[in-house]
Amino acid sequence: MYQIQNDFLSVGVLSKGAELCSIKNLQTDKEYIWQANPEIWNSHAPNLFPIIGALKNGEFHYNNRRYQLPKHGIVRNNSDIKLKEQKPDFLIFNLKYSDETLKNYPFKFNLEIKFELKEKTLRVSHKISNLDEKPMYFSVGGHPAFNAPLYERETYEDYYLEFDQNQDLNTNLLNKDGLISSETVAVIRDDNKIQLHRNLFDKDALIFKNIESKEVALKSKKSGTVLTVEYNDFKDLGIWAKPGAPYVCIEPWIGYADVEGTTQDLKTKEGIMELMPSKTFDASYVITIA
Repeated sequence: MYQIQNDFLSVGVLSKGAELCSIKNLQTDKEYIWQANPEIWNSHAPNLFPIIGALKNGEFHYNNRRYQLPKHGIVRNNSDIKLKEQKPDFLIFNLKYSDETLKNYPFKFNLEIKFELKEKTLRVSHKISNLDEKPMYFSVGGHPAFNAPLYERETYEDYYLEFDQNQDLNTNLLNKDGLISSETVAVIRDDNKIQLHRNLFDKDALIFKNIESKEVALKSKKSGTVLTVEYNDFKDLGIWAKPGAPYVCIEPWIGYADVEGTTQDLKTKEGIMELMPSKTFDASYVITIA
């Protein structure tokens, strides 16, 4: 594990997958990141690239060929991603295409993930470069899981998510294969709060396509604001936890799982990004501890 810290916070990032694994308040010794209990969910905050969620039959099609990718792509649990640079206040990790990645994802890319700490704020930045001579198609996102409840004598039901504006939010339901169905369910109507409860994720993640809000806070009725996540560079948002588990994932996304009616053509995949040759794409989200 690599660490950076200042007077307020310490941040830990695993070498495997460049996965954020700790944000600890040095004044209170409180840990904000889920500690990956293997009996519940054995991850902290996977990086999602070049897909998010599941593909139909685990594969996509590109130029009349089939390629297989696992759920959430090739960065999660990847030992090939390496530390590129470390300073007292930031870490930069790098993953470049290889003969192995080209077997599953036929594009020459370079991915940098930067974790930068400033006072009580952690910025997680993604820099994606197309090193190929053809357009590149990808999604990118985060999957940080935050402990809830954080304090003793609190319950999961004491916690809620509060957006920066009132809005109508519908979630698209996932089918048994993890594909997005056409069925939607209203989550909130002209409101800015989602109450956490043990059955909120019984039908899997809440998926908000093209969400207008760009900031959400995790709050407790008893202890106030815990943290906020800003995601101005991300057009979609996922909210998820294993049902009954003591955490909540706030997931900034560009893209999402395949829809049920997908043709599986990567070029026309719903939510996909296109990056032209020799171009670079940047997207970051910000976690601020209260």
